[in-house]
Amino acid sequence: MKVEVDADRCRGHGICLTLCPEVFTLHDDGYAEAAAEVDAGFEDAVRAAERGCPERAILLG
Repeated sequence: MKVEVDADRCRGHGICLTLCPEVFTLHDDGYAEAAAEVDAGFEDAVRAAERGCPERAILLG
C-alpha cells in the first residue's frame, strides 16, 4: 500500500500519528508526512488514520 499526505490539506492535528506512529511522523513545522510504502501489518491502522483525518489529507493508493 502506498500512502501520501497532502501538504496543502494537512493542518497538523496529529491524529494519524496517534493512530499509526510506525507510518506517520510530523515535520519540524508540525505537519504530517508518511512513509511512501506501508508494510501490510499496518494497513488497518493507516486506513483508520485516513478515516480519522478531519482534513481528508491522507491519500491511499
